Amino acid sequence: MSATAAKAESIPFKIAQAETTTETHDAAPAGDAHGAAAPAGEVHTETGVAHGEEHGSGVFPPFDASTFPSQLLWLAITFGIFYLIMSKVIVPRIGAILETRHDRIAQDLDEASRLKAEADNAISTYEKELADARAKGNAIASEAREAAKAKADAERLKNEESLNGKIAAAETRIAGIKEKALADVGAIAEETAAAVVEQLIGGKTTKAEISAAVKSAAK
Repeated sequence: MSATAAKAESIPFKIAQAETTTETHDAAPAGDAHGAAAPAGEVHTETGVAHGEEHGSGVFPPFDASTFPSQLLWLAITFGIFYLIMSKVIVPRIGAILETRHDRIAQDLDEASRLKAEADNAISTYEKELADARAKGNAIASEAREAAKAKADAERLKNEESLNGKIAAAETRIAGIKEKALADVGAIAEETAAAVVEQLIGGKTTKAEISAAVKSAAK
């Protein structure tokens, strides 16, 4: 019974000692991230770097040889993702844009060639029509000149014929008047000669003799 009583008395002592230890751990300073009693060389579970070596290496992380495998892995992953994006998204879009522009430029060139051909045809047609119009104008002018010349020649011939007829009629009238005048002059000459002879010789001569004498004098 004495041993049982001693064991019962020691149990409350152990519980009190455990509570004292718990209070000691809870009273540790909050600013100490790793605890003042952390043993030296303990490995940090998040970064994989031993305590005390986190801030003491002084090496820029990309140049740390221990991180080269992970850097190469992420570089390969990033390059693969970038390559997939380029090959599946960006390059097809750029190719489609270039193809669209190429087709549009080809269409514009075809349209320009068609318009140039139409312009050349229009110019050639205009030049041909202009040449035809000039030739037609020259032909019309030539025909007008020929018609005017023919009309003028016909009017001239008509006027000449009329004038020749008038001249012939005038000459005929003049010839008749001349003959009549000459006949009258002969009669007057005969009468005058008969009177002169009668006055000079005091005798009369026959009409035939006076007429013969006048004709002989006129010749």
